[in-house]
Amino acid sequence: MTDNPLPAVEFTVRTIAQTAVANEKYFGDLDAVVGDGDFGYSLARGFEAVIADWDTFDRADTATFLRKVAVVITSRIGGTSGPLWGTAFLRAAAAVTGKTRLGGDDVVAMLRAAAEGIQARGGAGLGDKTLLDALVPATDELARQFGQGSDPHAALRAAATVARTAADQTAGLQARRGRASYTGERSIGSVDPGATAVAVIFEALADTWHDRF
Repeated sequence: MTDNPLPAVEFTVRTIAQTAVANEKYFGDLDAVVGDGDFGYSLARGFEAVIADWDTFDRADTATFLRKVAVVITSRIGGTSGPLWGTAFLRAAAAVTGKTRLGGDDVVAMLRAAAEGIQARGGAGLGDKTLLDALVPATDELARQFGQGSDPHAALRAAATVARTAADQTAGLQARRGRASYTGERSIGSVDPGATAVAVIFEALADTWHDRF
């Protein structure tokens, strides 16, 4: 990616945070269909804290920065989302500890580590109607794009398209984890809010990356 990857990582994290805050109502409304409706609120409050603490984060290197973000997320996002999203950032940080350069393979490694952390922490797998159902396919597409030599913007756009398709397809799944799982077959027919959030975030990154890098 670059000899100094921190600006790109900072841009990515800030875009995630701003997207979570901007879509608070949308994500909350999706969660209210069969869940408790607090997903949008919790995510927004956590990432508002990330934005508020932005200038205080240690930027010694990429991994240190991501670990600091993870601490804020874990402590400020309520419900089950805090531990899951915090674990994702911690695992991503671990995947690039000691690295001063990041390439496409490193980005994929970070996302795979994040997905594995979420799976381990929440006990979910593909098909359980969670954010993994969008995150894993999008990561696979990024890996495919980088493998064939696509530039970061083209790779992000392709991954965003896959994430959106995968998120929409969660409407056909029955929830196996979280509050929505208590509704059984009633959860079929509505998209998963976490998977949709992943799609919206990838789309936001794809829409803005070309103008910055």
